[in-house]
Amino acid sequence: MGKLLRGAHIVWDWNGTLLHDIHAVIDSTNASFAEIGLDPITLERYRDLYCVPVPLFYERLMGRLPTDAEWQVMDAVFHKHYWARAEACGLAEGAAELLAARRAAGRTQSLLSLAPHEHLVPIVRRHGIEGHFVRIDGRMDTSHAGKAERMVRHLAALEGVAAAERVVVIGDAVDDAVAAAHVGAQAVLYTGGSHSRASLEAVGARVPVVDSLDEAVEVAEQLAAAA
Repeated sequence: MGKLLRGAHIVWDWNGTLLHDIHAVIDSTNASFAEIGLDPITLERYRDLYCVPVPLFYERLMGRLPTDAEWQVMDAVFHKHYWARAEACGLAEGAAELLAARRAAGRTQSLLSLAPHEHLVPIVRRHGIEGHFVRIDGRMDTSHAGKAERMVRHLAALEGVAAAERVVVIGDAVDDAVAAAHVGAQAVLYTGGSHSRASLEAVGARVPVVDSLDEAVEVAEQLAAAA
């Protein structure tokens, strides 16, 4: 392994973390619900129930897993509505400045998302932040499994950037903490996206929960320094 840079290597999540898209997600979710006769969901209930893999989220709502036919309809309708709305979504407050400042300071950061890779890269580029990441990985398959195994591949491609114990995952979902633990990294969870604070705190005291990306980066650096 090559020379390691000081400080944390941050693996950023995209949807709900760097991209402030929760309202587009809610609107698109309710459009997909309407297709199979489910009642609309509020932001608060969504944040309390949301989980990965996404079919389990629907099971929490419906009391059963969707049938394959229902899932295909809901998934297709969600993505049709979501990508029509995503262009109007802005970055989270302070995100662009944080990314630029870390890059200027010689810190490394990468992006790992469950968003389809062919959609992810263009939207990151349009926000003018692509150059701040040493690597960007979106979903390259049709699996709706979480990030754990994808995190293994992502970090393997970053060999020489940082040891696993100095990697900190910043995301808005419990699945981000699960993926971090799977590879021996640490995590900081952010309340601005898909999960309520209570559901994030249920992960346990070992995973800090914060309300801003500024605080997330500050805590990530503290975690890496103590590793």
